[in-house]
Amino acid sequence: MDAPRTNRPTLDALRHMPVSDVIALPAEHLALLQTDAREALDGAKRMQDWIEAAIALRYEQRAVGARAAAGKDTGTVRFQDGAVEIAVDLPKKVDWDQARLASLSEKIRAGGEDPGQYVEVSFKVSERAYTAWPERIRAAFEPARTVRTGRATYRLALMSDVARRDSPHADGVISMRGGR
Repeated sequence: MDAPRTNRPTLDALRHMPVSDVIALPAEHLALLQTDAREALDGAKRMQDWIEAAIALRYEQRAVGARAAAGKDTGTVRFQDGAVEIAVDLPKKVDWDQARLASLSEKIRAGGEDPGQYVEVSFKVSERAYTAWPERIRAAFEPARTVRTGRATYRLALMSDVARRDSPHADGVISMRGGR
């Protein structure tokens, strides 16, 4: 048996309606359309998650290899798969042991220095500052520091033949389409 017919517009039809017509719809239609839109958004998010998971599974080992070849634990690496450049970002997340930072802060103060030059009031340490510190200071703070990685993100971009030819990640492959 066929689904019951309704005079309520679909989400697709709604895209082409002037806002004045949308405003004039019965409140029940607006409520149902809002529910339809939420369900469509939820479905699209689930589909995006599914695609992102497939991409991660496909390229994870290549990203690990590219990161190892670059001598990096975190950050962005790039490689190609045919005409697609894959950029994989693995963010670094650093946590600091608050009790140890408080203790170090007091030792610095007792030594006659200003702990504000090394730690923020909330006992956070800027990663940029940490990497710039002298080794003796970094060594003292190291036990209070924990490095985690965030969730890797993959960005795929179609490349033109010229961009592919000129890319340092092209593995020497030059497209022969269009003549030569």
